[in-house]
Amino acid sequence: MKGGNVSEKEIEEKQKWIAGRALTSKIISEEVEPTCDVLGKNNKLVFATGLFAGSTVSSANRLSIGGKSPLTGTIKESNAGGTLAFKMGKLGIRCIVIEDVPPEGENFLLYISKEKTELIPANKYWGIDTQELACELRKKYGEKVGMALIGSAGGNLSLSSGIAVTDLQGRPSRFAGRGGLGALMGSKGLKAVIIDDQGAESLSIKDVESFTEIQKEITKEITSNEQVAKTFTKLGTSGLVKLINSMGALPTQNFSKGSFDEAESISGEAMYERILERGGAGNPSHSCMPGCIIRCSNVYPDKDGEEIVAPLEYETIGLMGSNCGISDLDTIAHLNKKCNDLGLDTIDTGGAIAIAMEAGVIDFGDGKGALELLDEVYEQTWLGKIIASGGRRTGEVLGVRRIPTCKSQIIPAYDPRAIKGLGVTYATSTMGADHTAGQTLRAPVEHTRAEGQVEASRNAQITNAIYDITGTCFFLGAGINKKLEWLSDLATAVFGEECKLEDLYAIAGETLQREKDFNYNAGFSDANNQLPEFFYFERNPDTDTVFDVNQEEMKMIF
Repeated sequence: MKGGNVSEKEIEEKQKWIAGRALTSKIISEEVEPTCDVLGKNNKLVFATGLFAGSTVSSANRLSIGGKSPLTGTIKESNAGGTLAFKMGKLGIRCIVIEDVPPEGENFLLYISKEKTELIPANKYWGIDTQELACELRKKYGEKVGMALIGSAGGNLSLSSGIAVTDLQGRPSRFAGRGGLGALMGSKGLKAVIIDDQGAESLSIKDVESFTEIQKEITKEITSNEQVAKTFTKLGTSGLVKLINSMGALPTQNFSKGSFDEAESISGEAMYERILERGGAGNPSHSCMPGCIIRCSNVYPDKDGEEIVAPLEYETIGLMGSNCGISDLDTIAHLNKKCNDLGLDTIDTGGAIAIAMEAGVIDFGDGKGALELLDEVYEQTWLGKIIASGGRRTGEVLGVRRIPTCKSQIIPAYDPRAIKGLGVTYATSTMGADHTAGQTLRAPVEHTRAEGQVEASRNAQITNAIYDITGTCFFLGAGINKKLEWLSDLATAVFGEECKLEDLYAIAGETLQREKDFNYNAGFSDANNQLPEFFYFERNPDTDTVFDVNQEEMKMIF
């Protein structure tokens, strides 16, 4: 970014299976000083595809974005669906690395097509938020380009800002939200990455026949999976609301309890019925990336059938709904829309709003007040800047003791006293509190008991790393009944050289160790691998439990 120079290099043969999170973490750990200024010239921002990007294998075009996190100070990988990884794969691009910072006052777009790669001055776009920006760039560069872009929150270096990726309809709605990577992109003076794949081929595959046969098997398995049809395709992630509430794990009023009296009104079932009733632009089942047949996304409309937001998902409902005491889906959808437009992570922002509620800035359940807090972010008032800095900073400034974060990142929508394996993941993950780093919801354990939770989290963290490395969605695992060997078989077909499942496990293990070493060298230790103290002593009244997993066992997780 300093000199506007663009260079290319080929992937080394020995690194052909290093992709997605494995590649972002490898580059960051090898090329970024762990103690660097996260917003300075020595940090790097990496966009990386998985092994099958550019193909139409279902759920296999997720994008990994990595760097040293402005929010947590740890190494970070955040991933998203959308079209960017698919288009990068078609152009034969495994990753894009953004280095250094531009001269003061200069900002850019990065445009990549089959013919050229160039940085384009973007000062006129800098203050524009994501919805307007996406429309402007599609008008200029074509309706079919894929984009990753930041809103004003990223441009203002807000610590809870994310990076929006466009979906199949061009909406900037698929978020790499966690870790403040929007602020990192903003610090690089980069407003958007635009990928134009016009004239490009699909993914280059050595053994097309085998690849096609495995893809057919995956498709068959997904389409015949009753859980996918009845839950993921019909209700999407919002289908979790009633289940998690029944488990006493739905965060309510800043994690003070685990069930919400009005959970039914914000459930996936309620949302499904409302979308069908309102019609118009509404759609209860929508694909966020090319080739996906699970279709867990949605388009949520207003009472006139006009689109409010796409998608409205479980984590947003949990953190901006029950956690804030808000029981109106329309209000939650409008909060979601404002966050998407600003480019804010709905998890950390929902956590920040709930903390502001606990501080008495507004009352729990005050949806109008919550929307006005986001207006403060638009207006860049001091209170708006505090909210956009994330939950931990909001709590510290407002004098709130109960701040539900790990490594400065707000805990997702599962109370760790009720699903203790996720508590282990939150505490020990190299990424800060992140359910996608090691989801244990379906692990064969009794979730409110301490026994077996470390092993469940360890297994989940390794398996989830494999999904991140291959660029596949976590839901694919449920869709194919966790037949992970299909992923290694696909890799064998792509490269024409045997890839065993053990090889993917080895890469996942190396990635986790690499991330742990980076964090250690950045100043993190076992003392940072724990939950906030109140989870150990303040009982969840809906399960009558505290988090009591043995700390010494947790230290030995890997």
